[in-house]
Amino acid sequence: MRRLFICAFTLLFFLGPALVVSAAEPVKVLIMDGQNNHGDWPKTTAMMKKFLEETGRFQVDVIRTQYLWKGENRLKDYSLDDGGQYESLPQPKSDPDFKPEFTKYDVLINNFGWGAADLPDSTREGLEKFVSQGGGLVVVHAANNSWPKWDAYNKMIGLGGWGDRDEKSGPYVYINGEGEVIRDMSPGKGGAHGPQHNYQIIVRNSEHPITKGLPRVWMHTKDELYERLRGPADNMTILATAYADPKYKGTGRHEPMLMTIDFGRGRVFHTAMGHADYSMECVGFQTILERGTEWAATGQVSAQSVPKDFPTASEPSARKF
Repeated sequence: MRRLFICAFTLLFFLGPALVVSAAEPVKVLIMDGQNNHGDWPKTTAMMKKFLEETGRFQVDVIRTQYLWKGENRLKDYSLDDGGQYESLPQPKSDPDFKPEFTKYDVLINNFGWGAADLPDSTREGLEKFVSQGGGLVVVHAANNSWPKWDAYNKMIGLGGWGDRDEKSGPYVYINGEGEVIRDMSPGKGGAHGPQHNYQIIVRNSEHPITKGLPRVWMHTKDELYERLRGPADNMTILATAYADPKYKGTGRHEPMLMTIDFGRGRVFHTAMGHADYSMECVGFQTILERGTEWAATGQVSAQSVPKDFPTASEPSARKF
C-alpha cells in the first residue's frame, strides 16, 4: 500500500502541474464574420461569444471583414462595434486586409454565409494550413453556403449548399429509414429548406464526445431545416439528423444536422442549425455549440453533464438572449 501511495504521489508530482495548467487555460476561439445573407449575423456572433464565455472554458475574439454586407447597422446593438473602419456595401466585396492570425487560436468559428466574397489567397492558404496541421474549425449554418469553388473548404465542411453546388460538388448524403448512410450521386442542385419550424434532432452516434449522454431524440426550436446538402463528405461522421417532413416541403429523408470531419490532423465540427437568434436560443443548440467547439479544439469534451432544461423529445427549450 505504501509503495502504491509513493507511485501515485510521484506521478501526481510530475503530471499534476501540467494537468492544472491545461485545465486552467481557456480554449482560445476566433469567430470570423462580416458577410452573411442572414441579417441577424451581428447578434448571432454576439450570442455565440456569450454562450462560450459564460462556461468559463473559452476565451473568444471576433474578427470581421472591413466590407460588411447585411446586418451591419446592428453592430452597435450588440457591443460588436470595435471602432474599426467598416464600409457598408450593397454587394459583397473581397477584403484584401482580412488576414487573421490563425495560429494564436485553438479553434475558429465561421459565421460567414451565402454570397460571402472570396478570402485573400494568403488567408485561404493560412486557414487550410491551420486546420490540416491540427487546428479546429466550427462551421455554423449558412457558413456551409460559403465559397463553393474552394476545394479545400468543401472538404473541410463535408457537405454544403447553394452557390451553384451540384453533382460535381459530390453526393447528396442522408440516412434512410433503415438507418443506412446513403451517398446519392443523382444530378441536382445542392441546398434547400422549407418553412421554418420546430423539429426533432435524432442522435445517430451516442458515443462521440459531442453527443455522449444527450437524449437520443430532442426538439429543436424554430429553425431552417437544411436538406439536399452535397459535397465530398470524405472522412465525415454524421452525429445527428432531422427528418425533413414532406408537410414542410421536405425530402422525406433524415438529413444530416450535426457532423464531424477529419481534415489532415485537424478536427471540424459542422452544425446546420442556427438560422436566427431564436434558433440559437435553443438550449440544445447552445449545448452542442459548447461541446463541438471544445472538441474541435482539443479532441475532448470536459463537461459531459446535460443541462436540466435540455429539450425533451416533444418540447423545445429556449433561453432568451
